Amino acid sequence: MDVLKSVFIWLTGVIMIVIFFPLTFLVWTATLPFDKNRKVIHRLLNLQSRIMVGLMPIWKLTVEGREKAEGKGPFVIISNHQSILDILFINCLCYDLKWVSKIENMKVPFLGWYLRMADYIIINRGDSDSKELMMKKSMRSLRLGTSVMMFPEGTRSVNGDIGFFKRGAFQMAIDARVPILPVVIDGSGGVLPKHGLIFTTGHRVKLKVFDPVTPDSFNTTDPDTLAVNFNSFMTRELSQIRKRS
Repeated sequence: MDVLKSVFIWLTGVIMIVIFFPLTFLVWTATLPFDKNRKVIHRLLNLQSRIMVGLMPIWKLTVEGREKAEGKGPFVIISNHQSILDILFINCLCYDLKWVSKIENMKVPFLGWYLRMADYIIINRGDSDSKELMMKKSMRSLRLGTSVMMFPEGTRSVNGDIGFFKRGAFQMAIDARVPILPVVIDGSGGVLPKHGLIFTTGHRVKLKVFDPVTPDSFNTTDPDTLAVNFNSFMTRELSQIRKRS
C-alpha cells in the first residue's frame, strides 16, 4: 500500500512542480531588472512550498515559535536535517533567507533551475575555493539584511538523530556578528528517510523555532566550540520534543 501511495505522491509532486515552473519563470523574468536580491522569487517558492505541504495528506505539520524571528534579522539560521522534505517544511516558515545548497543539487532538473532563479548560495563541499566563495556570498547577503539558512550537519541523518556540526555556519555568525537562529525539525525522516523513495503515512512533522542567540551570548569566538554548544542544545531540545509527542 505504501508503494502505491508513494507512486501517487511522486506523480502529484512532479505535476505540481511542472505546473509551478512556468509561473516561476515568468515572475523571474519580469522581476529580474529590479529584484536584484531575488526576494520575489524566494517568496514565491515559499508560497509553493506551503501549497505542496498543505495538499499532501500523508503528514501533519505543526510549527512552534515562528514569531520569534518573523520580520527580524538577519540571522544565520541552522537546522538539523532528517529528510530532503526539510526544505519544503522550513520554507513554510516564510522567512526572508538565502539557502546554502550543495552543488550536486544544481544538476537536478527543476530543482537546479529554481536554485539559479532564486540566486541561492551554492557550495562544492570538496573545493576550498568554493567554500571561500560561499562565505563571501553569505556575508554579502547578511550585510544586505537577508538571513542565510544552513544545515550544519552537511547531510541528512540516517537515523533521525543529530550528527556532528561543521563549523561554517558558526564562523559566519561570529564574523558577521549576527544572531544564530536554531530550528529543530522532527518526523520528516519517518516520512521519507535518507536514500528512501517510499513514503510512509501518518507522521506528525514538528518544526520548532527557538529564540535567536545574539553574538554577545556566544561566550566564545571559536566556531568549533560554538558548533559543539549548539549541537548539544539542539540534541537536548530534539529529545524534549520527542518526549512530548
